[in-house]
Amino acid sequence: MTYVIASACIDEKAADCVDVCPVDCIAEGPDQYYIDADTCIECGACEAACPVGAVFWDEELPEEEKGFIVKAEEFYKNR
Repeated sequence: MTYVIASACIDEKAADCVDVCPVDCIAEGPDQYYIDADTCIECGACEAACPVGAVFWDEELPEEEKGFIVKAEEFYKNR
């Protein structure tokens, strides 16, 4: 499993998560940042650094935010 960036990031894009990621698995999209599940080492640094609480362990993602898993997959699929 991996971490997921959810709705609190939309249009916020603080980028604190990008600065702390040791494997550079976070990319900027048009409206938010996305975590590449294939590259993420699940260290949790991004979750701790996010000032708006937008980063979740995918299994702890609130039900109403589950669509952000697919959104991230689509973002990386189309890159």
